[in-house]
Amino acid sequence: MSVFTPKFITFDCYGTLINFDMAGAARRCYADRVGAEIMPLFITDFARYRLDEVLGSWKPYYNIVDGALQRTCRKWKVEWQPEDSDFIYEDCKTWTAHPDVPSGLSRIAPHIPLVLLTNSMDDLITHHVPRLGAPIHMTITAEETGAYKPAMRGFEVMLNKLGCGPEDILHVSSSLRYDLMTAHDLGITHKVFVNRGHEPGCPEYGYTEIHDISELPSVVGL
Repeated sequence: MSVFTPKFITFDCYGTLINFDMAGAARRCYADRVGAEIMPLFITDFARYRLDEVLGSWKPYYNIVDGALQRTCRKWKVEWQPEDSDFIYEDCKTWTAHPDVPSGLSRIAPHIPLVLLTNSMDDLITHHVPRLGAPIHMTITAEETGAYKPAMRGFEVMLNKLGCGPEDILHVSSSLRYDLMTAHDLGITHKVFVNRGHEPGCPEYGYTEIHDISELPSVVGL
């Protein structure tokens, strides 16, 4: 990608900026019920079921976690208890930013407004925005839009609120499945894939690949 100065840089939050430690939460919750040899498969299925859960009608994120967790436990014949879902949802509130995020964002924020488009709840995201280490111009949650990514609705609401077109923004995410494929389909030409190792890339979607947020300022000429 040649240097492009967008009107806004829009971000996925969890996984991209905040260390999305759902795998760690599941390990901590099920260490005494899921064997070490099975745990990686259990965690993979938990992630797959969460994606499937967000593809339906909107519901609070607690219910996304709860539904995916129950389905995972049924598949692996692990006892599920209601407090398991409570534990994992509460664990979400403790997650912190990736180490590269505060310095990277703080280099950009004085020059280009930063926007979050997140599959979060209004109350949950309040725990994480202060940990990003830079001012955020606008935060748009799935609770506000009534839809979870990868649905297009969140992106459409965001562009409408920002008063700009898809050609005016740079969208940044560590997920092709949740973000960058949809951004591509909506005509968002300028995209950055933060390759944090939790999803394979697919260059045909037309993005610049970086490995952490410290590399992002150079993408926009800063």
